[in-house]
Amino acid sequence: MKKEEILKQLNSYNTNTLMETLEIEFVDVGEDYVTAKMPVNSKVHQPYGILHGGATAALAETVGSLASAYFLKSKDKIVKGIELSINHLKSKKEGVVYGTARPIHRGRTTHLWEIKIVDEEDNLISICKLTNIVLDKNK
Repeated sequence: MKKEEILKQLNSYNTNTLMETLEIEFVDVGEDYVTAKMPVNSKVHQPYGILHGGATAALAETVGSLASAYFLKSKDKIVKGIELSINHLKSKKEGVVYGTARPIHRGRTTHLWEIKIVDEEDNLISICKLTNIVLDKNK
């Protein structure tokens, strides 16, 4: 499957979700990573007019969870985030941020991802670790 088709499929999961509300869009996928982008505007601001840490966390969990599900390539399994840690290093008022998930560990039942959130100029905004659990879909 071509990259454009993969991204179209990945983005189809966003309909009627928080991802759609936050305008998160998957923009790249490779051998061991997935990247999504999110616009920074008043929808995702906190009261001081900067990117809300919760919106950043939503981007991180979205891209990391999707990466687990995508690389599993199993219709019999589901993925759920069970722990997210995030350090916010720089603020952002407007523009776009990108979250890229890369695996630290992909085991049979748990996955650990590092997600870097950067802006258009590749400035590091936040760094995250996400642990996902892999479960049987029928349970």
